[in-house]
Amino acid sequence: MFKQQPRDIADLLRVYIRKNGLETPLLQRRLIEAWDEVVGSVIAAYTEEKSIRNQTLWVKISSPAARSELQMRRTKLILDLNNKVGANVITEIKIY
Repeated sequence: MFKQQPRDIADLLRVYIRKNGLETPLLQRRLIEAWDEVVGSVIAAYTEEKSIRNQTLWVKISSPAARSELQMRRTKLILDLNNKVGANVITEIKIY
């Protein structure tokens, strides 16, 4: 009789998610949810919309001062957000 070694459920879920093309949308969702934590509560209060298209995070900010600050911090934000989710999900941030 053939017996398989027991496998960890986390490994099985990882394989299932990757096999069915769900890994990228899941990582994108995690990155969008991490925005408020990474930028802080003050900037998060001015954030109106967030979306990811073609590895670019599009963020609508209602305050010109907050928008200017984020423009200067874009490179660090990309690194911090990608590190938060543990993958290179975005390569650019467009702030409007």
